[in-house]
Amino acid sequence: MLILRGAPALSDFRVNKLLSTFKQHGLPIKDIYAEFVHFTDLESELSDPEIVKLNALLEYGPKIQSHPPSGSLFLITPRPGTISPWSTKATNIANNCGLNKVKRIERGLAYYLEPTSSLSDSQIKTIYSVLHDRMTESVFDSLESASALFYQESPKALTSVNILEGGREALSQANIVMGLALAEDEIDYLVESFKRLERNPNDIELYMFAQANSEHCRHKIFNADWTIDGVEQPKSLFKMIKNTFEHNPEYVTSAYKDNAAVMHGSEAGRFFANPESGSYQYHHENIDILMKVETHNHPTAISPFPGAATGSGGEIRDEGATGRGSKPKAGLVGFTVSNLRIPGFEQPWENDFGKPSRIVNALEIMTEGPLGGAAFNNEFGRPNILGYFRTFEEKVNSFNGEEVRGYHKPIMLAGGLGNIRREHTEKGIIPVGAKLIALGGPAMNIGLGGGAASSMASGQSNEDLDFASVQRENPEMERRCQEVIDKCWQLGDKNPIAFIHDVGAGGLSNAFPELVNDGERGGIFDLRKVPNDEPGMSPLEIWCNESQERYVLAVAPENLEQFEQICQRERAQYAVVGEATEERHLTLTDDHFDNKPVDLPLDVLLGKAPKMHRDVKSKTTTGSALDLNGVTPLDAAERIMRLPTVAEKTFLITIGDRSVTGMVARDQMVGPWQVPVADVAVTTASLDSYHGEAMSMGERTPIALLNYGASARMAVAESITNIAAANIGELKRIKMSANWMSAAGHPGEDAGLYEAVKAVGEELCPALDLTIPVGKDSMSMKTQWQDEDGTDKSVTSPLSLVITAFSRVEDVRKTLTPQLRTDQGASKLILIDLGNKQNRLGASCLAQVYNQLGTSAPDLDAPVLLKGFFDSVQALSAAGKLLAYHDRSDGGLFATVAEMAFAGKAGANVSLDNLGTDALSILFSEELGAVIQVAESNVDEVMTILANHGMTDYASVIGDVTADDKLLFSLNGEEILNNTRTHFRTIWAETTFEMQSLRDNPECAQQEHDAKFDTEDPGLSASLTFDINEDVAAPLIAKSNGNGPRVAILREQGVNSHVEMAAAFNRAGFDAIDVHMSDLQSGRIKLESFVGLVACGGFSYGDVLGAGEGWAKSILFNDDLSAQFKAFFHRDDTFSLGVCNGCQMMSNLRSLIPGADHWPRFVNNKSERFEARFSLVEIQPSPSILFQGMEGSQMPIAVSHGEGRAEFTSEQAVADALSSNTVAMQYVDNRGEKTTTYPANPNGSPEGITSLTTNDGRVTIMMPHPERVFRTVSNSWHPDEWLEDSPWMRMFRNARKWVG
Repeated sequence: MLILRGAPALSDFRVNKLLSTFKQHGLPIKDIYAEFVHFTDLESELSDPEIVKLNALLEYGPKIQSHPPSGSLFLITPRPGTISPWSTKATNIANNCGLNKVKRIERGLAYYLEPTSSLSDSQIKTIYSVLHDRMTESVFDSLESASALFYQESPKALTSVNILEGGREALSQANIVMGLALAEDEIDYLVESFKRLERNPNDIELYMFAQANSEHCRHKIFNADWTIDGVEQPKSLFKMIKNTFEHNPEYVTSAYKDNAAVMHGSEAGRFFANPESGSYQYHHENIDILMKVETHNHPTAISPFPGAATGSGGEIRDEGATGRGSKPKAGLVGFTVSNLRIPGFEQPWENDFGKPSRIVNALEIMTEGPLGGAAFNNEFGRPNILGYFRTFEEKVNSFNGEEVRGYHKPIMLAGGLGNIRREHTEKGIIPVGAKLIALGGPAMNIGLGGGAASSMASGQSNEDLDFASVQRENPEMERRCQEVIDKCWQLGDKNPIAFIHDVGAGGLSNAFPELVNDGERGGIFDLRKVPNDEPGMSPLEIWCNESQERYVLAVAPENLEQFEQICQRERAQYAVVGEATEERHLTLTDDHFDNKPVDLPLDVLLGKAPKMHRDVKSKTTTGSALDLNGVTPLDAAERIMRLPTVAEKTFLITIGDRSVTGMVARDQMVGPWQVPVADVAVTTASLDSYHGEAMSMGERTPIALLNYGASARMAVAESITNIAAANIGELKRIKMSANWMSAAGHPGEDAGLYEAVKAVGEELCPALDLTIPVGKDSMSMKTQWQDEDGTDKSVTSPLSLVITAFSRVEDVRKTLTPQLRTDQGASKLILIDLGNKQNRLGASCLAQVYNQLGTSAPDLDAPVLLKGFFDSVQALSAAGKLLAYHDRSDGGLFATVAEMAFAGKAGANVSLDNLGTDALSILFSEELGAVIQVAESNVDEVMTILANHGMTDYASVIGDVTADDKLLFSLNGEEILNNTRTHFRTIWAETTFEMQSLRDNPECAQQEHDAKFDTEDPGLSASLTFDINEDVAAPLIAKSNGNGPRVAILREQGVNSHVEMAAAFNRAGFDAIDVHMSDLQSGRIKLESFVGLVACGGFSYGDVLGAGEGWAKSILFNDDLSAQFKAFFHRDDTFSLGVCNGCQMMSNLRSLIPGADHWPRFVNNKSERFEARFSLVEIQPSPSILFQGMEGSQMPIAVSHGEGRAEFTSEQAVADALSSNTVAMQYVDNRGEKTTTYPANPNGSPEGITSLTTNDGRVTIMMPHPERVFRTVSNSWHPDEWLEDSPWMRMFRNARKWVG
């Protein structure tokens, strides 16, 4: 093992945060120093030149002052027996650089702690818990001890359970020890089955059965027969959900039978590279929409970052593995947790009811979980453009009397939409003899038993089994797999994939049997063909582990060669593990032990497990009447603004990429001030269309503590009032995912679940022609434990339904936002109140912030009201009569109006007259409805349209929009609430500020918070020095006869912004060619055939050796590639562009690029957080061929990076770069001044520098993403007068003009 010291790992503020954490734990630590350490396992000793190369490879990241380490060493490494994603990618880079003696590189983090006194064993144990995650990491006290990372055990043998002699009791005992979560009748079933087979079951077979038949996988409760209060019920829960499809199957092409549901989309030009020529082209076709929403609650409670990350990753795989392969497009993430109790910011309603040690608290979940979900989406390259966040934890009087209800077991929701070719929606036929393939990462000893573990209430399983059941993420690997899937479906009727499934709960032991069973086949598999990075694993561990980023596929033998070529080009690992058989039998052979660990008829595993019967009792509740004596509207408003459910959620949003694909038409951030209040997420169908897709969410879970059915109806209705902001047309176009969560077996909850499902599946949705073709259930939402004195404690979640609505969109440009407009003349606010002045406050945010529940909750009293509401909003939107729209939900009318004012930096004068009698209930009731802004001249026409849809009694003009900093609410001439908008805006921002201060660089958090007090902030704007509508490339395109100059759209494994980049160059008249680095390495393609080279954004090699650095070093340390790139850069007839990851990569190639002497490196953002912003930049005078004629223009652009801070060698180097005129672009604030202030400067680059060029202007690098916003519709905000092309299209046309 070769040990190489790395760079310092902690910035000053990270050191201070860690010291503060140690102090909170009472640990006597006075100083910390930490640095990376690299451990290399070698085939043989390296030569001196090879050591120099390896050292150069392992030099990366920002320059932090290092010093000789001193103090007690705590070395954190990946858990021995596992291989980290970092290692996989770093080893790939080393091998690609010719270091073939390197078997594996692994990285550790060496902490050197200086205590003020000697540390006790208990203190050392506490330090361990602070510094590492025991699920994925280990702690050593010496560098040499890390040799354990490379120790390989001999393969372990399988075991069996002796039921032939020990009978049922033997299996019952194994059920407990192995954590199988088998029901009593399932134990009977297995004993009978194996006695019939006249043999004992192997451990692997039992594990397979447990995962395949877990509640998580089989949805036994939803498929059960029901008796309620002694009365047999006519339908199962699932049958009632299916009733929505039976009632209205229109527009749905796949429901309930695949990894995701599919519905009709739009006809448009799908843009991808021609499989033969590599030339990007539009392919006009039906682009159907797929939808899926998953939960990953249990793993997120145990270890939030990997739990949420793998939740998002698993859902992405569900989408990609739909039909015969499809394309994930846009994502969503949601969280419901117990009270945050932020230190120093505890709120008056946040009581502490304790928690078990095995799970983390809500604050830890919301610190790490959203980062995990965002990180996976970011690195995979899927924009996350929708979400929700709720906190609830309270002792309430509900159906089971007084008890604590909350979300110690959180809801972690991951979902999204994608696109699929209609001819690929149905899976193909698996021919006998088809090759059964595992695509993706290797097997590792992680994530064992996740399906069974997630099916148990927290507290029922062994703590070590809980930790074993959590997986670990590698999104860059999943990206490579998706590229393979994309290349297959792009072949159309020549798609080699006959059948595909993702690998999730139960690992290959569940995925391969499902694959062959669904294809009406059996299979023979070879265990030792499974890619495996841990040879010491037992057969059970190899076959059943839930290592992520894997798919299983069936490919006909005649198509195997083509499939293998695609995998090799994309560097995606795959293995032929088995072969499909005619007989419906499952055989797994093991050459190492010369036995058959699995030898079962498929019907034993999947066919005839006993059906559950639920015999339950219903319960009633009256709640407890609200006591609001002494509550003032101001105090209530301020509390509600601080309730995380209502409060600003910027801290959850800017960590996630929202612009990748170039097809995001509406993300969460609204208007010139980028306020997170959007009701709906919208994407374009393609890069040449205004048709699109929309998704929204609805959930009102606390209502279930008073009325199960009302909670479900309100969830459906809220998703409709949200998605109504999109231009959809017919209500029946909307399709829904229903995610049900409940504490099965808790008194009253089972009957309540039945009531809620019936309310939606049998009543509301059929009445509105709404269909629910997909969903998920999690039936173990209860946490149980004993406190230190042995007292039994529990926290039980309310019955929780989260609805996600999906729809085709006719015209994405007509999407409404909550931004109040003060530049459109006099206007009025109209409230559409579907509660018809009932103003019910039960289970409202108002009740919650005063530790109460109430008695009567809002409800949808008649389905016809919701249809009239939706149809009227659609009609008003289509007619262009609405200036702003925001649905009423959490926080009531006050929060609705306030958020609209925040988005538009406007004021409002609102009269509550004739809306009820009580100010508190009018302001804060959460009845269904919306507030719309209408030009004063259009009020009568708008009221007429509302009346035409039955809304006469539900619509009221409530006030005026003003241009001042004032929110005024009055009732019967008396001011009820009167304060500045800024007062409420900054209170609303406090939760985000506190969370950012804890999680990120507190200096950045303070700067962003301070900006929200600026009442004169003009917001984003655009000031152009050129004609946005002039196409300077048009004459050249006209002369080219369709034969544009060739530009290489260059990507490396992990790059994800290449398609929209190709589209921008295609529009400018280039022939954009898909070029993978493997094409250049193999010699299939040479750069000499191109005039342009574009290095695209993403996460090459997962950014493991510094963003873009691994990619650059794979060129610099490869003689052939280095010479090829150098020759290209030196040709005076070529141009090059590097964007984001490509910018980082090219900055590290500056030794090959003439005139790049002043370029910096790009390192961690100052916030030390991924930043996704819509930022304002100014084009500087420079020789860049791309920016000619654009000098002096200021315009917004998408920013999306974690390592975008320009790091120069010195302050003088910054000055030299500026004086050389090679700085092409700088960040400016909303007043147009160059800035280093966060977040206007999102990364902390000196002088706001974010783009540079060479002395001759032929090579330009930039961190922001012009390719994602070259269409106006893809800009998060834009001036009303912009047409199809945004001003960023000019730089691509400038390139075409320069080429000539």
